Amino acid sequence: MADSTSNKKIWLASPHMSDEGYEMQYVQEAFDTNWVAPLGPNVNEFEKELAAKVGSKHAAAMTSGTGAIHLALKAAGVGEGDIVFCPTLTFSATANPIIYQNATPVFIDSDYETWNMDPKALEAAFEKYGDKVKAVLVVHLYGLSADMDKIMEICSKYNVTVIEDAAESLGAYYKGKHTGTFGEFGVFSFNGNKIITTSGGGMLVSDDEEKIKKVRFWSTQSRDVARHYQHSELGFNYRMSNVVAGIGRGQLKVLEQRVAKKKYIFEYYKRELGQLEGVEFMPINDWNEPNYWLSVMTLSGKVRPLDVMEALEKENIESRPVWKPMHMQPFFAEYDYVGGDVSEKLFENGVCLPSDTKMTDGELERICSIIKGLWSK
Repeated sequence: MADSTSNKKIWLASPHMSDEGYEMQYVQEAFDTNWVAPLGPNVNEFEKELAAKVGSKHAAAMTSGTGAIHLALKAAGVGEGDIVFCPTLTFSATANPIIYQNATPVFIDSDYETWNMDPKALEAAFEKYGDKVKAVLVVHLYGLSADMDKIMEICSKYNVTVIEDAAESLGAYYKGKHTGTFGEFGVFSFNGNKIITTSGGGMLVSDDEEKIKKVRFWSTQSRDVARHYQHSELGFNYRMSNVVAGIGRGQLKVLEQRVAKKKYIFEYYKRELGQLEGVEFMPINDWNEPNYWLSVMTLSGKVRPLDVMEALEKENIESRPVWKPMHMQPFFAEYDYVGGDVSEKLFENGVCLPSDTKMTDGELERICSIIKGLWSK
């Protein structure tokens, strides 16, 4: 019978607090000073520290990455009748805020080189929709950067706002520059499974101070400066709490350690599984320093992603498919899609392997031996 350690749950990605206890120091400070509210010193400092870390001038701490995307679209002037281009291969949280703003999403295919938005499909979409396009949402999937030079060149030619959904790519670089700092706005997520977490939360970064101030205003119910409660604009309740901002400040101190461990996990899998028939790993380009948030492989042989997921699940190990493209989702089926079948193939053939930074070498070995066993059947 298996001992308890051999059947311990292994997560895809779960919160990993610092060994030093940095997070608790800041959280304790919030309690000691009674700043237990959606404002306070941790919120202010977390904004400054995150902006400095990624090389952006300003930041607004939000309750989620989704909320940050929503207010970035609003700040970009996106409204009814506008078109927003969005990668099809992403989580629905990228696309949902387009609908919140009563705008129309058009989904763009990926390319195999980056797994992110295909510049050729983007160009084709612009040729089709022209000046109806108000913004382009670019995702850095699984911590791999999109080809930003090509994308920015196309978007500047058509004079549209670029919003980077860097929810999965904090700590990743494109040509030496942090993802999330190329477009007018960048969005990060601190959800529980992200590379660093605040339990739930997000951040909007921009070099445009006025727009960030406006986003902070909207995110606190658009309350005017007045003695009484006065509102001249629609408001939202999106401001991050001072308690969870404390967790974020502590987590930010260990970001580099987390990226290093994620890279170690990816390289371990690639070394152990990369020679198996039909296995390929997500593309790492010369210009890209990923954060390796999730290690993802594609299968083109007789062993299918479901075989891998079921074999791991039997052993209490979590894995999951690649995102199902947005244009294949029932809710978004009515919207246009530009491209070929790359995203569909990645969804069909891809599997996200356990990428939890708390995993030991013994656990990685166990995962690899279960997967290898499928090839010897």
